[in-house]
Amino acid sequence: MGTEIGKTEFGKKAWAEFYRRLEEETLILRQMFADGLCSQKSPVGGFEIEAWLTDLQMRPVPLNAEFLKRFDSELVTMELAKFNFELNNTPHPLCADAFTKFSVEMHRTCRKANAISAEMGVRAATMGILPTLKSSDFCMENMSEMKRYQALNERVFKERFGRPVELDIVGNEAELKIRHDSVMLEAAATSFQIHTQIPFEEAHHYYNASIIASAAMVAVSANSPFLFGKKLWHETRIPLFEQAVDTGEGQARVSFGSGYAKESILECFEENVQGYDILLPILFEEDVEQFSHLRLHNGTIWRWNRPLIGFDNDGTVHFRVEHRVMAAGPSLVDMLANAAFYYGVAKMLSLECSKGQFASDFTDARENFYKAARYGLGASILWKGDNITINELILNSLLPMAKEGLEKLKIDTKESDYYLGIIRDRVKSGQNGAVWQLAYVKQYGDDMQKMSDAYWRHQQTGEPVHKWEIK
Repeated sequence: MGTEIGKTEFGKKAWAEFYRRLEEETLILRQMFADGLCSQKSPVGGFEIEAWLTDLQMRPVPLNAEFLKRFDSELVTMELAKFNFELNNTPHPLCADAFTKFSVEMHRTCRKANAISAEMGVRAATMGILPTLKSSDFCMENMSEMKRYQALNERVFKERFGRPVELDIVGNEAELKIRHDSVMLEAAATSFQIHTQIPFEEAHHYYNASIIASAAMVAVSANSPFLFGKKLWHETRIPLFEQAVDTGEGQARVSFGSGYAKESILECFEENVQGYDILLPILFEEDVEQFSHLRLHNGTIWRWNRPLIGFDNDGTVHFRVEHRVMAAGPSLVDMLANAAFYYGVAKMLSLECSKGQFASDFTDARENFYKAARYGLGASILWKGDNITINELILNSLLPMAKEGLEKLKIDTKESDYYLGIIRDRVKSGQNGAVWQLAYVKQYGDDMQKMSDAYWRHQQTGEPVHKWEIK
């Protein structure tokens, strides 16, 4: 959810000055592109994994401050709730043995997380929505002690004129309706987020490709079928997050976006200025080319595919696409396989987009996404004018596309075959994280503690989810 800020209350002049600086930085960013001053680095990849701290009964425990102190690494950071934390990795160029590098570092980080949590008498777990959650867990006492979170909560509720957050999620077999008095419900949704740095000229094609790929990606990685004991969507994170930080303004803060980028990725940043109220008008003293106000404002807008700007080691500004649709878990190898599949598919779809060829128009891509989030691998979507189930689409079209895309990125064939093989076997078996959870509850009843414990024990084996037995 971003870096820390210095205060939570702002004078009247701060809003106008922030907006002035935001407009100025957006214009400067466009000029830098026109002058050819943006990074031209080949694709670079990286990840974020949001995770839970639980007790031995798989109930959330608010101990992330102690956990982070013991971990003592820049790769592990705080999240909104005291029972969540985030694991990061070192970005690497997407070529050759990139996935070996990702795997080695991420396994090392996860082993340390498990060791530290065990020392504390708790567990670390990656799971989209923890099934044992209760609405009472999302009290303000469990908000992490960062001013950014307090200020964000205050601003969202001022935008809502004090009205409570309302969840209304109609699932396949149940409906959840609740009201809540803070943005803390957002913390119920943990994600595996993929970052890709792309040369500026290609960034909007990659952004559009990520939008098109989102339906398949959310279906293949679905891992959040339960919230507060109710069976809802295969990936319930999607409606949960969209409703949990709804400000009630015209343009939703969490959304699938408003359309494809036509000429450049800058269109998204310009839409940020025109279409979204400022939530946190912090004024920075950094040089204007640090884009501090632009980046802060963009950080309060959560498109499921979000463009970001950052900097190369030499200070050159670069562009990234953050693909946010996938749940955390079930296992680390599952997440690496999801990333390999995404990188390969996005590469090929971006080449199609650059030629003006779109597998779905934007309206269909958005409808596909929500169908996939609701029904998972069995969802029927519209692809190149035909109705097709997502599992058929993946097996017959997207896996060959992903293989070709990874070849174009020059990923080692051994790595490509291994991780895409996991996706193939998962889809053939029909068992992703959501399906495993649903099958467990069907067989053993709706004891969420028992199911979550079994999930965690399977997770510790490191086996991909399609190999998990229902026990």
